[in-house]
Amino acid sequence: MTLPEKVAQLYGVWVGASADGGEVAPYQHEMEEPVDLDALLPTGLGQLTRPFGTAPVDPALGALSLLRTQQRIAGTNRFGIPALAHEECLAGFATWGATAYPVPLSWGATFDPALIRRMATAIGVDLHRLGVHQGLAPVLDVVRDARWGRVEETVGEDPYLVGTVATAYIQGLESAGVVATLKHFVGYSASRAGRNHAPVGMGPRERADVMLPPFEMAVRESGVRSVMHAYTDTDGMPSAADEQLLTGLLRETWGFTGTVVADYFGIAFLHTLHGVAGSWGEAAGVALAAGVDVELPTVKTFGEPLRAALAAGTVPETLIDRALRRVLLQKAQLGLLDAGWSPVPPALDGVELDDPAAVRGSVDLDPPANRALARQVAEEAVVLLRNADVLPLAAPARIAVVGPQAENALSVLGCYSFPVHVGAKHPEVPLGIELPTLVAALRAEFPASEVVVAAGAGVDGPETDGFAAAAEVARGADVVIAALGDRAGLFGRGTSGEGCDAESLALPGVQQQLLDALLDTGTPVIVTMIAGRPYALGRAIDEAAAIVQSFFPGEEGPAAIAGVLSGRVEPQGRLPIGVPRRPGGQPGTYLTARLGQLSDVSNVDPTPAYGFGHGLSYTRFDWSALTVEQRVAQTDGELRLSFTLRNTGERWGSEVVQLYAHDPVASVVQPVQRLIGYQRVRLDPGAACRIELTVPADLFSFTGKDGRRIVEPGELELRLAASSTDARLVAPVELRGPVRYVDHTRRLHPEFTATPVEG
Repeated sequence: MTLPEKVAQLYGVWVGASADGGEVAPYQHEMEEPVDLDALLPTGLGQLTRPFGTAPVDPALGALSLLRTQQRIAGTNRFGIPALAHEECLAGFATWGATAYPVPLSWGATFDPALIRRMATAIGVDLHRLGVHQGLAPVLDVVRDARWGRVEETVGEDPYLVGTVATAYIQGLESAGVVATLKHFVGYSASRAGRNHAPVGMGPRERADVMLPPFEMAVRESGVRSVMHAYTDTDGMPSAADEQLLTGLLRETWGFTGTVVADYFGIAFLHTLHGVAGSWGEAAGVALAAGVDVELPTVKTFGEPLRAALAAGTVPETLIDRALRRVLLQKAQLGLLDAGWSPVPPALDGVELDDPAAVRGSVDLDPPANRALARQVAEEAVVLLRNADVLPLAAPARIAVVGPQAENALSVLGCYSFPVHVGAKHPEVPLGIELPTLVAALRAEFPASEVVVAAGAGVDGPETDGFAAAAEVARGADVVIAALGDRAGLFGRGTSGEGCDAESLALPGVQQQLLDALLDTGTPVIVTMIAGRPYALGRAIDEAAAIVQSFFPGEEGPAAIAGVLSGRVEPQGRLPIGVPRRPGGQPGTYLTARLGQLSDVSNVDPTPAYGFGHGLSYTRFDWSALTVEQRVAQTDGELRLSFTLRNTGERWGSEVVQLYAHDPVASVVQPVQRLIGYQRVRLDPGAACRIELTVPADLFSFTGKDGRRIVEPGELELRLAASSTDARLVAPVELRGPVRYVDHTRRLHPEFTATPVEG
């Protein structure tokens, strides 16, 4: 291949993207330039950016358009190499008419990796059948500050939960033949003050023990084939320029062999935002040297600026060859280099392609099977935070639904769902999927009840003129359902989402005042939160009749919430991130050292109202008969214990057994506790099981004084808990022997075995 042909495989093109107008991302207008495909294609093309997720298009017609484009690309370059097409798939295939699944924070709330793998497989099948090769998901960022706008895109605040759930998602996507993409590597979610793209100030130990483990787990266990660098810089080093991270750690230590792709415009940002490159060409060279292989979303630095740098000798051709080898190997894996490659995607097999009328409508991306899966994820993700013996509701004569989320069909969708991410720019186009409102779902759930509605206020507006009508409706009802929360959006156009960071965790707008007005009526108030992050709820923490939390639960979310309120659906969700008692005091996370907790040396109390892992049920579980079979082990050994879990209530239910490690004395400061394992256990009324756990000493490892990961001898605790704030059984244990150094081959999981118990 000639040098121009090699370079052409290393960038994408975003056909149809806008370079101006209020809907574009910040700085996008500086990066987007007219693309002359006729001039580009003779040398080839590496990637096609978002052929389905740029504008509303019938899925089948979109697949036909992609087919024609691929024919043009492969037919123009002399090697016949097609482009690799990628799409967003953070809450489902981000295209018109596709199932809108719950956002990743809801995935975390399920504590059910097997379910998330099934969901991801379904998403991957839909991507594959339309000709998409790569999905830009999942997000493995660990939340450190809930004010960050992209919290909804994360799995939660604990690295083990993030790692296990995200790894399952990747396994599902990859099983469908679609390349999954780990993002954002690494530290994006730890930005100062929770601001998007802000610098990251964490030290190497926090990076190694909190931010990196989910990525390490995914690389080891998921078969992932792509990684996307983060936008941020950590201690002055931008991720896109960090050779120790992208080459040293990711490839040379962990053994990753896939491609590293740029987050959109991230290479150019080395020049414009980070200031570590003096020109576009220098930015290209810095990124290539660090280990970035592909420029996305469109050609900017890898075009003429890179060719000029190559000609001048400032960028060696060996870097091009290294990236090219990875790109072509991946295309070969996908069958794009096969002699018999066909551009016809599976969805169009047997369809008369010359007849647009026959093509249109021939693909259904929201079939009943998808919706059933979306419903199951939504139901498992609803978290019952508080219940003052009011739930489940019987059949109240009159239900008042008050709040900005009551009749807002889009309230259940996250920032990267198609109707919000793209559809908002095309209000004249139908949503493409059925989105029932919460009110509609409640009327269906409680057909014998009169359901009355009052908005009361907007999501984030200052207007309070609706308070009086809302209070009147509430006083005349048997129960009030306060429908509160977020509006997903982009770059300040929402209260949650990319670039929609919060100054505090107070409810947006005047929603707290509205909630207080409802509490003042004396009618029992059930708070239903539909949001992208947790919020402080003021008096409601102690005064609400019940509190139900749902994190953008997708198209089946309203029915899931209504089902939990009626008791048709058993509450099963657990908090993937704590709910604060007060709106200030951020950043806050359960994964903190003693000095991060309440103390006598500060007047700020960071104690959450509901901690990580919390979630109530409509039944009761008894934890008993703890036995520690192996209390002492060597630093290369394992501990063994068991206990009995019994459902003592009158309904079936599922408990999430959470295993936390507590290290009271260590050579460097440790979190008070950290999750090292969990298992969801479903039990019928009166049923019991004996749960046996084997805990490798490796799970107590941490980064020591010299920067290497170690397992230390000493006295420890294993806490069997229903949440980070509710330890049910505590097992003192001990590790003996020498300090042991471990690496990326260490064991990452405990072993759970559940055996039914008679009587």
